Amino acid sequence: MLDALLLVPNSRAPAYGPLAPFAAVEPPVWAGLLATFLLRKGYGVEILDAHALDLSAGQIGAAVAAAQPRLAVAVAYGHQPSASTQTMPAARAALRAIRVAAPGLPTAILGGHPSALPERTLQEEPVDFVVEGEGPYTLAALLGETKGVFGSPFTYERVPGLWWKDMDGHPYRNAPAPLVKDLDGEMSGIAWGRLPPVETYRAHNWHALGHAERSPFAALYTTLNCPFRCSFCCISSPFGGPGYQKWWPATIGAELETLAVMGVRHVKIVDEMHWLSERHVEGICDEILARGLGDALNIWCYARIDSVKRPDLLEKARRAGYRWLALGIEAADSTVRDGQDKDFSDAQIVKTVGAIQDAGIHVIANYLFGLEGETRDSMQRTLDLALNLRTEWANFYGVMVYPGSRLYADAVAAGKAVPAKWEMYAPLGYECVPFAPDGLTPAEVLAFRDAAFLRYFTDEGYLAMLGRKFGQAAVAQVRQMTAVPIRRKILED
Repeated sequence: MLDALLLVPNSRAPAYGPLAPFAAVEPPVWAGLLATFLLRKGYGVEILDAHALDLSAGQIGAAVAAAQPRLAVAVAYGHQPSASTQTMPAARAALRAIRVAAPGLPTAILGGHPSALPERTLQEEPVDFVVEGEGPYTLAALLGETKGVFGSPFTYERVPGLWWKDMDGHPYRNAPAPLVKDLDGEMSGIAWGRLPPVETYRAHNWHALGHAERSPFAALYTTLNCPFRCSFCCISSPFGGPGYQKWWPATIGAELETLAVMGVRHVKIVDEMHWLSERHVEGICDEILARGLGDALNIWCYARIDSVKRPDLLEKARRAGYRWLALGIEAADSTVRDGQDKDFSDAQIVKTVGAIQDAGIHVIANYLFGLEGETRDSMQRTLDLALNLRTEWANFYGVMVYPGSRLYADAVAAGKAVPAKWEMYAPLGYECVPFAPDGLTPAEVLAFRDAAFLRYFTDEGYLAMLGRKFGQAAVAQVRQMTAVPIRRKILED
C-alpha cells in the first residue's frame, strides 16, 4: 500500500492571473526532497504535481482516491521563497475535494504558511494534521506511528512538530521536530522519478531569453534558510528562525550532472540566498567545470549587492553556466532599504551591477514598493533607479504582509488590518492587497507598482538594449507581455 501521497496544489491561475503563460512551471523542490527523505526511510511515496499537470480540484480528489495512500499531504510551498500563503486557496480546494472523493482518508498540510500559522490552519482548513517546521521528521514519525513501526497502540503525541485534534476537536501541539542536519545523507537529490517528466516544466520567459525553448526546466536547493531578518520576508518560518545550511558542492554537482543527462539546460537555484558564501559558490562552480557541464547550463540564482565581491568568481561562475543573478535592491531610498537588513550605498549598487554584467552575467533587479517609511517620492526614486540601471530584467512588487514575517507580527500586534483572505496575497492576482505604510493606501501602492511595471518594460531604451542582447524575438515577447491587462479589484473599486 502507498504510504504517502505528496500533493502539490494547483495555484497557477490564482497566483499569476493572465500573466501565467509567461511564468515558470517549476518542479516542486520541497516535495521532491521530502519524497527522497521518506523513500530512504523505507516508506512508499508518490507525488501528485497538480500545478504542473494543471489539474482541477475535482481531478485531484479523484486521483488521490484512486491512489489510496495511507496519508495525503498538501505541500504548500510556492515558487518564490515567500510565496507559501499564495498557495493556500488552492490547497484548501484540493483538500476539500479529497474529503469528498476519499472520505476518511487522513490528510496533512505543511509549508511556510502552515508553519507560520499552525493553529489557525488546523482550525480553518479541511485537514487532519498540520506540520509545523520543515516536515521530514514529522512525516516519517507520523507514518511510523500509523504503520505500527513504533509499537502499538500508536499515539500522535509522539510525533514531533505535529498539530492535531482529539475526538472533541481540541487542538494539540507536540514538541518541535529537529531540523535535518545531514542534508547530504538524508535528503540529497530530488526524487525526479516521482515527478512528471522534466519536459513538463518550463522556465520563466526571461530566463530563456535568447533560447528557442523554455523546457525542459529544473530547480534545486544548494542551501536552506537565510541568516538575514528582512521585515517583509517569511522564509525562516519552517526553520524556527534565521539560519543557513548547505549541501556539499559534490552533491550539487552530481545532481546537475543527472539533470544534464535528462536533457535539462535551464536551472533555477531556489536558495533564498545562494551567493552568500563565496566558498560554497566556488565549490559548486569547480564541480560543474570538472564535469564539463558549464556550456550546457543556463543557471539563475539569488544574490545580494553586498555578497558579490570577487570579479574572478563572477568570471568562473559564467564559465560554469551561471547566466543570471537576481539582486534584492528593494528601494532607492537608503533609509527605507536599511530597514531591510541591507546596508549598502547607491554607488555600491551601480558598481555591483556593472561588475556582474562585465563578467557576461545578466541581472534581474528586484524592487519593492510600500516598505516601512516609504512615500510616493521614494517609490518614484526607486523607479528612476531601475530605469537608470536598465538591467536585463526587473521584478516590481508591492510589499506583502506575509504570515511569518516581522511585518505581519508587528501589524497584528499594533492592531492594524492585514489582508482578510489568502487570495489577497498573490502579487499578480485580482484580489491582491499589498501593505501600505503610513501616508499611503494599498490601492496607491498597487497602482504605482503596476504603472512602474509598464513604464519599465515599454521603455524604448530598455527594449533596444534587450534587442541587442537577445534578439528581436525577445522584444516581441516583452511587447506581448505588456499588452496583457492586469485587473485589480481594489483599483476597480
